[in-house]
Amino acid sequence: MNTVVVYDSQFGNTEQLARTIADALRIFGSAQAIRIDAMQAHMLQGVDLLLVGSPTQGFRPTPAIQSFLANIPSQSLRDRAVACFDTRFRGALWKISAAPQMVKQLRAMGIEPVVPPESFFVKTMKKEGPLLPAEVERAAGWAVGIQQQYEKRKGHYITSPAGAQGNRPGPDERR
Repeated sequence: MNTVVVYDSQFGNTEQLARTIADALRIFGSAQAIRIDAMQAHMLQGVDLLLVGSPTQGFRPTPAIQSFLANIPSQSLRDRAVACFDTRFRGALWKISAAPQMVKQLRAMGIEPVVPPESFFVKTMKKEGPLLPAEVERAAGWAVGIQQQYEKRKGHYITSPAGAQGNRPGPDERR
């Protein structure tokens, strides 16, 4: 499995989780965490699983992540499993966060994520966090859960060369 974790991070919390997630997925194949400002469209070629992470700012993803999702051709995601995560403060008034907004953008493009969006929590509303205890470990476990869902559903995600039709059974699945 080839995984890319695209993330934006303002104070290092989302970056720490993105790197943890990529590290956890390396036991299943290639996995790398790429900051959004270094991400280029060609980096999605051959990717089986794309994870997108953002801090929550104003109840939504950062402008860079919003732009990435708005400008990526939906065809380039059709053959990939996708999941979204965010970092945010946990509180009664803070129910809306970045990850569900990213999922909403993906669904508008006809892309259904492999798992529901996930939030990881920072300790205080201070801009720099830090992450709550055990959030890093929870992120690693979440990553393994995504891989398990991917394996269950991988017949639905056929990575194909550019221009080929995806989501069709492969040669070994046609019986």
